[in-house]
Amino acid sequence: MDKLKVMTIFGTRPEAIKMAPLVKELERRPEFESCCCVTAQHRQMLDTVLDIFQIKPEFDLDIMEASQSLSTITSKCLLGLEEVFRQVRPDLVLVHGDTSTTFAGALAAFYQKITIGHVEAGLRTGEKYSPYPEEMNRSMVGRLADLHFCPTESNRRNLEAEGVSKGVFVTGNTVIDALGTTVRKDFTFAEDVLNRLDYGEKKVVLVTCHRRENYGQPMEDIMAALANIARTHPEAELVYPVHLSPVVQECAHRHLDGMENVHLIAPLDVEEMHNLMARSYMVLTDSGGLQEEAPALGKPVLVLRKETERPEAVEAGTVKLAGVEYGEIVRLADELLDDPAAYQGMAHAVNPYGDGTACRRIADGILYHSGRRDTPPEPFKSR
Repeated sequence: MDKLKVMTIFGTRPEAIKMAPLVKELERRPEFESCCCVTAQHRQMLDTVLDIFQIKPEFDLDIMEASQSLSTITSKCLLGLEEVFRQVRPDLVLVHGDTSTTFAGALAAFYQKITIGHVEAGLRTGEKYSPYPEEMNRSMVGRLADLHFCPTESNRRNLEAEGVSKGVFVTGNTVIDALGTTVRKDFTFAEDVLNRLDYGEKKVVLVTCHRRENYGQPMEDIMAALANIARTHPEAELVYPVHLSPVVQECAHRHLDGMENVHLIAPLDVEEMHNLMARSYMVLTDSGGLQEEAPALGKPVLVLRKETERPEAVEAGTVKLAGVEYGEIVRLADELLDDPAAYQGMAHAVNPYGDGTACRRIADGILYHSGRRDTPPEPFKSR
């Protein structure tokens, strides 16, 4: 039987982190001919992940440009992928999650009648514009996809409620697989301030905030809350790798510059972010991926958003929704910094997102769907 030609497509750093271990799994399997295409929706941040995981894409659309719009990203991906598909004619295209690259990759494959697999399928908030544009990107890919690789049983139920029941596999999240490669006790940071931090005596708080729906008053309130937390907790060290967005840069520096226990640093690569997270006390974030990564490392998370498409960790107790209002963010952060029992209750909660073998389940699911394996993979079940 001929090898199954599988093309993975991704374009941003978060996608690359989660797809990298899957690319490696497909490369190891003799049943697959693996081919990788990146759009470079994010250029610099994507390249660091490719270097870390030693992935050399066969195709690079290199679409990134200054002040790019969602329409620009989508249209350039569609046109570039049309030519790539004509050259390669893959049997299956794998896209990840909820970016514009994800949606455009699935749509381009649909136009060529190529089978589509959606990794990290079934996440929903139910709010069209929150997160924007991710909620509609993943919903539309859910309509286009033939194979749906859901991280959790809850994600599977979301698809079932939308009438999707065929080609669905519960696999766990591939980011847990990635952590097994990146986190090391002897890791040395490129940013020297991170090497000098006293992770034993100080409570290091990792912060990220960058989402479009938080632009404006929500981000103003978030930054003001961070400033309050830093002022009232001298035992804490806030480390904030500031996103490159000019909107985020301006707001963060206006509120937080000059504070002795706040460190505004450049964005970190995946290894540095994972190792910083592993050494931190807690995480404040509006990111999606960190909500999955931090629980795997035993770190409480306060989510700086009004809702989350990842409710499993909220239900498990390792994540709390802090929202975007000043008072609630400060209250919940104070609780974790001042109350050891509250902290331990979140830090010791069970991680609901995976056991480190999601990529194996995805590969086995592809083989089962293509008739090259007799039984489907055992679904991931959170303890």
